[in-house]
Amino acid sequence: MARGDAEFVEFARAASGRLVHAAFLMTGDHHQAEDAAQTALVRTYASWARIRDNDAYGYARRILVNHLVDGWRRPIREYPRDDVPEQRRGDVADEVVTRRWLLAILGTLSPRERAIVVLRYYFDLPESQVARELDVSVGTVKSTSSRALEKLRIAGAGAPQPEGTRR
Repeated sequence: MARGDAEFVEFARAASGRLVHAAFLMTGDHHQAEDAAQTALVRTYASWARIRDNDAYGYARRILVNHLVDGWRRPIREYPRDDVPEQRRGDVADEVVTRRWLLAILGTLSPRERAIVVLRYYFDLPESQVARELDVSVGTVKSTSSRALEKLRIAGAGAPQPEGTRR
């Protein structure tokens, strides 16, 4: 194993779960999320020698977002599926209902709105960093975020919410 490979393996194990989850929130498709996270890790590894001492996770996250945004700009023919892959962790019925509800309301957002909401509120990034990562102005992040949150409020209020998500 080359010098630095062990560090990258450790980083990849620690970061892959969060990258897959973030990609899933942005795409709504588990398989596409896994592919995007793997692409981000491969591209991060290619630059590992110069980034491992800096913010490696931020670098991988930026690659992930750019990869997904590039895919939205030049869409590939896809055939959406109605079923969601199973994950056994608790009451499966509640998880399915919650996931379908969440995907339905996230589905009301445009790809840009979805990316901004995920980066801003899932990753808890400041508006300035979201703007840098998506190559838009801070004002665009603020206005798009505001519109997206309003859409989510309307979609969430009109749809029946699963148990455990009600306030």
